[in-house]
Amino acid sequence: MSDSLLGLDEPPQPKRPEGYRVLARKYRPQSFAELIGQEAMVQTLGNAIRRDRLAHAFLLTGVRGVGKTSTARLIAKALNCIGPDGQGGPTIDPCGMCEPCRAIAEGRHIDVIEMDAASNTGIDDVREIIEAVRYAAVSARYKIYIIDEVHMLSKQAFNGLLKTLEEPPAHVKFLFATTEVTRVPVTVLSRCQRFDLRRIPADMLAEHFRKIAEAELVAVEPEALALIARAAEGSARDGLSILDQAIAHGEAGVTADQVRAMLGLSDRGAIRRLLGLLLAGDARGALAALKEQYDLGVEPSAAVRGLLEAVHGITRFKVGGGDDPALSAEEREAYADWAAKLSFATVHRLWQLLLKGLAEVHAAPSPLEAAEMALLRVIHASELPDPGELAAKLASGGSVTPTAPSAASPSPGGERAQQAAPPADFPAFVKLLEARGSALLAHRLAEDMRLVDYAPPILRLQASRALDAKRIDDLLGELRAFTKQAFGQPWQIGMAEGSAQPSLREQELASEREAEQRVREMPVVKAAFEAFPDAELAGWTIDDQRSA
Repeated sequence: MSDSLLGLDEPPQPKRPEGYRVLARKYRPQSFAELIGQEAMVQTLGNAIRRDRLAHAFLLTGVRGVGKTSTARLIAKALNCIGPDGQGGPTIDPCGMCEPCRAIAEGRHIDVIEMDAASNTGIDDVREIIEAVRYAAVSARYKIYIIDEVHMLSKQAFNGLLKTLEEPPAHVKFLFATTEVTRVPVTVLSRCQRFDLRRIPADMLAEHFRKIAEAELVAVEPEALALIARAAEGSARDGLSILDQAIAHGEAGVTADQVRAMLGLSDRGAIRRLLGLLLAGDARGALAALKEQYDLGVEPSAAVRGLLEAVHGITRFKVGGGDDPALSAEEREAYADWAAKLSFATVHRLWQLLLKGLAEVHAAPSPLEAAEMALLRVIHASELPDPGELAAKLASGGSVTPTAPSAASPSPGGERAQQAAPPADFPAFVKLLEARGSALLAHRLAEDMRLVDYAPPILRLQASRALDAKRIDDLLGELRAFTKQAFGQPWQIGMAEGSAQPSLREQELASEREAEQRVREMPVVKAAFEAFPDAELAGWTIDDQRSA
C-alpha cells in the first residue's frame, strides 16, 4: 500500500486558531478570593458552609456586572467540590482541580443546570424543573439550578415554582440572579436567602484593572484606569469591556487622553478651567471654553455633567469628605481651594442651576445652545441679591439694587467691593453674620461658643457644651469662608483652652436672671408675692429701675 493512501505524505494540517476571549470572560472569578467587592456575602457563605447551615435557595441581586452569575457558579463549585483527592466536602475555597470544579467552570456539568429566564419564561419551562428535581443528582453532591434574570418569569411560572421552592428535595439547591428584585414576588423572596451584591468601589476597580493590564502586558496610565473605573459605575464587566476597547483603541498602551476621546469625556482640566471662568463671571471666556470642548467632540451634556461632578467634589471637600482616590492631585488642590472660598449657599445654588441646565440640554433641539444659555444663567444669577442681605435691607428701609455681575460666587473684584472693616467686638461680629444671611451660623456661634480671644484676624473660641469634632470643624470652616468673603482674607479661627467669656446666650440668660431678681426685690413686688404666694412672675418692664 502506498504512502499516499496511508496519508503519510500529506502536509500537516494547520492548527485551528483559538477565538479571542474578551477580558470579561477571560478573567471571570474562579474562586471567592478573586471575587472583588463582596466580602460580606463571602463571609456569610463561608460561615454557613462551615456550620452546615446551607439554605435551599439563594437570591443574588445587584446592578449589572457585579458578579451575580459568577457567584452562583462559585456557590455550585463550593457545594460540589470533592477536593484533589476526591474525599473533600463542601468548602468556601473550592480546589478548581477536581472533576466537578472543572466541569462547572466549563459549563458542562450534568447536575448544574443554568437557565435563562428571559428566554424560558413560561409555566412549561418550570414544569420541566419540577419533574426533574425528583431525581437524584447523577454524579454531584447536589443538583443545582441556576436561573438568571429570574424576574422575567411569568406569574404562572412563579406560582408553579412556589411549592417546590418551599420544600425541595435535600439534594436540590436553587440559585436565582436578578437585576430587578422588585419584580420578584414576595412569596418567592420569603423562600430564599437574599444577598445584595453592592457596587464595586472605583478604587478597587482601578486596582483590579491594573492587575489585568499587567497580565495582558499592556501599559495603562493610572489616570486612564481611574477614568475607566469611574465610567464603569461599579460594574466590573462594564469596566473590563471599556478596558478591552481601550486596549484595541491604543497602539503602544492606553493613555487618559485616548480613554477620554473614546468615551466622549471632557478633559477634567478643561472642566476646572470652565468652572473657574464661571466663578469669575467671564461670560465670553466660558462660552469660548465650551465651544472648544464641543469642537473636540465633547457633548454639551457631558460638559455640564463634568461641572456638576466638580461642584459635588467641592461640596464634599467642604464637609470633609474629599478623600476620593479617583481624584488627581490637581483636582484635590483645586477643590480644596474652592471649598475654602465658596459658601454652602453658593455651591448649592451652582448645583441647582447646573442640574436644571442639564435637563434643558437633554430636552433642547440644539444641546449646544441650551448649554450656553445654562452657563450664562449661572454667571448672571450672581446679580440677584442674597436673600439674607435683601431681608436686612428691606427691614432697615433701604433700597434694593442689583449688584454688578460677579459670577455664582464673588469674583476678586466683587469681594473687594463687599469688604468692610472687621466689627469692633464679638457681639457685633455675630450680628454681621446674621445681617449677611448666615443667621444659622450666627445662632450656633451665640449658643455653642464662648469667646477666648477676639483680635481680628484672630478668633479663638471654646465650646460651651459637649460637641462632636465634625460639628466644630464645620462651624470653623464656615466662619473662615465667611471672613474670606467679607474681609478679603480668611481669619485664623480655632479652638483654645483657658479662661473664656460666657457665650452670648449665657450672657443673655444671666442678664435676664439679674433683671428678674431686681424686679423681685422691689417692695411692691414683694408685697404682691406675700399676698399671693402661688403667683408667678410672667414678665416685667423696668422704667429707670424704679417701677414694675
